Amino acid sequence: MADTVTVETDARGVATLTLDRADKHNALDAATMTALTDAAQALGQDDAVRVVVLRGAGKSFCAGGDLNWMQAQMGADGPARAREARRLADMLWALNTLPKPLIGVVHGNAFGGGVGMAAVCDVALGADRAKFALTETRLGLIPATIGPYVIARMGEGRARRVFMSGRVFDAAEAVRLGLLAQAVPADALEATIEAEITPYLSCAPGAVAAAKALARSLGQGITQEQIDQSVAALGRQWETDAAREGVAAFFEKRPASWVTGS
Repeated sequence: MADTVTVETDARGVATLTLDRADKHNALDAATMTALTDAAQALGQDDAVRVVVLRGAGKSFCAGGDLNWMQAQMGADGPARAREARRLADMLWALNTLPKPLIGVVHGNAFGGGVGMAAVCDVALGADRAKFALTETRLGLIPATIGPYVIARMGEGRARRVFMSGRVFDAAEAVRLGLLAQAVPADALEATIEAEITPYLSCAPGAVAAAKALARSLGQGITQEQIDQSVAALGRQWETDAAREGVAAFFEKRPASWVTGS
């Protein structure tokens, strides 16, 4: 496993899966996405694991896609772009289908893919000062591969309030949107996590897994067709002039051509 992700499991069977790129605000690059996919698959197959807690090291939960990774897609050919879009989709799918309860812990910033990762958790808890944004459109991109999970979590109507604008919203609004279950002061976050973990330790693990699978099948099921659609949409958007301009503007530390006065 890449050193950008760590897994620790306590004597109770509570595994903590940590994004460990604190110096990059846990942005998602190729190695990190692959490591998260592998970790989710391994935890799903580990009978000793009862609950998984997903969190980020350092100041942020996850700042979204790594900009160097995204910049590399600008110079890649179509098949290479498709592979990288699929890598991101596979990571989200592995987390979403993990046959263990997945509790997300969000602090600092959760932008872009960080919002998607919160959306795949069964329960996402947040520090009350956490900030959220689907920032892709600021870069000329779209929240494509995270889209099915964000829409499933928020519902289309609520998601459309934040899906296209790129605006930053706070933890209280994340609760209203359905992304977070609770937002609590930072000093109460650990106790709130424990309150979510404890009930599962009295439940039959196999029954929990079966109940989660049933809930997914009865809810707004996310299909492979939708995943393929999101991957293709991201690949197409990476090919646009808007994406090239948006990513270039970021690295050149200038406003993109479409930015006007507030």
